[in-house]
Amino acid sequence: QVQLVESGGGLVQPGGSLRLSCAASGFPFSRNVMSWYRQAPGKERELVAAISSAGNNINYVDSAKGRFTASRDNSKNMVYLQMNSLKSEDMAVYYCNVYLFPQDFWGQGTQVTVSS
Repeated sequence: QVQLVESGGGLVQPGGSLRLSCAASGFPFSRNVMSWYRQAPGKERELVAAISSAGNNINYVDSAKGRFTASRDNSKNMVYLQMNSLKSEDMAVYYCNVYLFPQDFWGQGTQVTVSS
């Protein structure tokens, strides 16, 4: 079955960096777009970055542009989100996502806390 397992979250000071990882299994990873979403308390889940199957086309939410970098390693079935210059508004649970018609699949999420 489809499994997405995120890791790498934690507590970081404003301006700091974190690298999130997502291990995927149970589907043809290299043929699918992978996405990172986040959800802050009291807010809707929002798309942060989407990376094409080959990794050569990446779209970011405006607030992440210039600070976050998504990447993938199709040989390892891994997708990553490098987050730099973190701000308090980046604090959220971050989820790895894949859409396999007709449904979305999600990992369990990893908490990112930005605080001094």
